[in-house]
Amino acid sequence: MKILFTAMAVALVAATAFAAQFIPPDLRETALATFEPLPFTPAVTNNPSTPEKIALGKALFFDPRLSSSGVFSCNSCHNLATGGDDNRETSIGHGWQNGQRNAPTVFNSVFNKSQFWDGRAEDLKAQAKGPIQAGVEMANTSHRVVETFKSMPQYVEWFHSAFPDEADPITFENVANALADYEATLVTPAPFDAFLNGDDTAIGPEEKQGLALFIEKGCSSCHSGVNLGGQGYYPFGLVEKPTADVLPENDKGRFAVTNVPEDSYVFRVPSLRNVAITAPYFHSGKVWDLRQAVAIMGTTQLGQELTQIEIDRIVAYLHSLTGKRPEIAYPILPPETPTTPRPRS
Repeated sequence: MKILFTAMAVALVAATAFAAQFIPPDLRETALATFEPLPFTPAVTNNPSTPEKIALGKALFFDPRLSSSGVFSCNSCHNLATGGDDNRETSIGHGWQNGQRNAPTVFNSVFNKSQFWDGRAEDLKAQAKGPIQAGVEMANTSHRVVETFKSMPQYVEWFHSAFPDEADPITFENVANALADYEATLVTPAPFDAFLNGDDTAIGPEEKQGLALFIEKGCSSCHSGVNLGGQGYYPFGLVEKPTADVLPENDKGRFAVTNVPEDSYVFRVPSLRNVAITAPYFHSGKVWDLRQAVAIMGTTQLGQELTQIEIDRIVAYLHSLTGKRPEIAYPILPPETPTTPRPRS
């Protein structure tokens, strides 16, 4: 009997290993029914792109004078030298306060249906206004932002170049327009895109096995489209509610936006692009290991205990989503003048 059970266990392990190593012959066709490669030029709704506006947006993105303290820039929480985030559980803002949620990556965010974990901003332009005015982040006001940039002749020139048809272009609305236009350029084509576009050698056998499992297990039901996520809202704990350390009870997600009870613990599905370099994970930022994050997704969202081999293969596939980040030259920013508002602590 002992020999029989041993033989059955070996057979089960072998079968699991075979399933994890199988590559369907029509894998690309199956993937293209669910995912899309990055487009060469992302579209920004109602905000036509120009080189002048992009250059202005880049300067604003790196300028800490967007914050009332003169300490925090957009790049503080969305560091373009790393994964477009700050690699912290939650970000530090005005007065060294800790934010409530983990900062999502800014890379490829133009492809999200909405912005923030709860989807409260409809696009990048709306998102840009939020942190500037949030007391826990930049703690500034729209009036003071306009006053700051009007005080520097170089910025006055840049705004007129970016918005040539406006007599008074330095407005809070145009600050958001320029930031959104620049952020839309932060796109990271990955080996997976090359595979979708026809290059069989762009990803290896383990990545392909992981892709097959990702689709087979149902991960792609939520993480689909061009951004492998960012398009819908789902409960965190669709099948089994996570522990309180991963899903804090005081953060009910989209419920705070809609006041609909069914939206309790519902969050916008995050993009998985560059997920291997954007730890920690989830809106709480409590999980630092990608393998652990995949295992938690298996139990909470799919109701499945993924095997170690399956987790290994899926993680290998997720690494193929790490894209080529744009070369970033740090901008030289205009100096203050006697009329520039002074930093406030």
